[in-house]
Amino acid sequence: MVLRESEGNLDLDDEAPDFSLVGTDGETYSLDSFAEYDALLVVFTCNHCPYAQAKFDELNHLAEAYDDLAVVGINPNDAEEYPDDSFEKMREYVDDGRVQYTAYLRDESQEVAETYGATCTPDPFLFANDDGTFRLRYHGRIDDAMSPDEEADEYVMREAVEAVLVDEAVDVEVVPSRGCSIKWRD
Repeated sequence: MVLRESEGNLDLDDEAPDFSLVGTDGETYSLDSFAEYDALLVVFTCNHCPYAQAKFDELNHLAEAYDDLAVVGINPNDAEEYPDDSFEKMREYVDDGRVQYTAYLRDESQEVAETYGATCTPDPFLFANDDGTFRLRYHGRIDDAMSPDEEADEYVMREAVEAVLVDEAVDVEVVPSRGCSIKWRD
């Protein structure tokens, strides 16, 4: 396991790069699929990484707690080398309730992860819906538990989401997310 911190290609206020990806429900999703939401949390994640697994409950909580927030998990990992990250396994995680996001999408080509500059799992990007355009408001950790065996005391993403939903600046310390490196194909 290679531990990485998030970096990203996007700056604050940058427009979210669009995508067209298949979800575990068989539907194809793009940014327009989430146009009715005031905020969009795009999280590059996977099934097998213990750092990503440690954030399932918090991401499920965010999806449940905030009606105006879409939580979109995107799995870009090489499923040939990491079979636990296959589309079939993603469906299993949704079916058994481990993953309860607004949508869980497969980035088979890895182009979306590359465009966003995602480097680790989880790697979260929070966008505000600015008159139909999603603009980056926060790119950093989900909470202050920086290893899978730690318990969180500060729920940073909740604070960021709440600021975005009331159209205020996100005023939290930006600390990069940490997790397993994205498993790029050779």
